[in-house]
Amino acid sequence: MNYAEIARRLAAWHDGQQRALPWRGAPAGRRDAYAVWVSEIMAQQTRLDTAADYFTRWMARFPTLEALAAADQQDVLKAWEGLGYYARARNLHRAAQIVAETYGGRLPRTRRELLELPGIGSTAPAPSSAWPSGCTSRSSTATSSTCSAAWPTSTAPSTNTAHPAAAVGDGAGAGGSKRKGKQAS
Repeated sequence: MNYAEIARRLAAWHDGQQRALPWRGAPAGRRDAYAVWVSEIMAQQTRLDTAADYFTRWMARFPTLEALAAADQQDVLKAWEGLGYYARARNLHRAAQIVAETYGGRLPRTRRELLELPGIGSTAPAPSSAWPSGCTSRSSTATSSTCSAAWPTSTAPSTNTAHPAAAVGDGAGAGGSKRKGKQAS
């Protein structure tokens, strides 16, 4: 079985089993990359019910990658207040600035480029590696606000996403239910 078939089957299973979360407005593989990214960062060491509440407020305040990139860091930290681990917010903000400046608001297409972004590294969840190539962030300047490309068949899914659902961007973060005392899905 090839990776494309595994991804298709996993996405079909996930569509039927997933619970309702605000960042799941579209089927797996067609989700807004910016929303998935924010949800993954928020879900790190945070209960999903808590992350869902913050996510809704965050997206109202910073609806696009460009809005986050242009925001004052104090506004970003204020919106993050209560989630803890403020380095996540600072890294997300700085990474959004880099993506806006360097990649024209589109998330990097290679694993190497993704791993260079603040907050995404070999020991951090790399949910973006599961996004289809050609997947754009929610952008006020983009022609499409969803990911419409197919799963890249030339590369294997990320090896540093321990929970299978993370491969379809469910917001559970790496490790999923293996995190001590934290709700995964």
